[in-house]
Amino acid sequence: MRTIDAEHVALVRASMPSVEDVADLSDVFGLLGEPNRARILISLLNGPMCVRDLAAAINLSESAVSHALRLLRAHRVVEVHRTGRVAHYTIADSHVRDLLEIGLEHVGHTILIHATTAETDRDCDPGTIPCDQ
Repeated sequence: MRTIDAEHVALVRASMPSVEDVADLSDVFGLLGEPNRARILISLLNGPMCVRDLAAAINLSESAVSHALRLLRAHRVVEVHRTGRVAHYTIADSHVRDLLEIGLEHVGHTILIHATTAETDRDCDPGTIPCDQ
């Protein structure tokens, strides 16, 4: 295969993680890509929570929260700690916390592709940007 910068291509290839590691990374980002799972994880940024409290916090059924937590736990994104009969879930480690916080910081200063009508109306400047009224 022809290249422009063969030395750079060789460096990239040498530093590329294994196929398995890239697949695992894609799985984690896929898990984070579902809004309800993301809301669960954002809730857990504030500390451990049980299923019932998570469900109440994000207005989702306990069954749906439990199912999402099973997936997140299977991929080592959350951990469970039991106190008697109550299971409390936490973010698995600082790497997951960092991913969430960096992602939230990113969306906080970028223009969203899926802006709602209210957001579009609020951000609209009639003097420079045509507003849909």
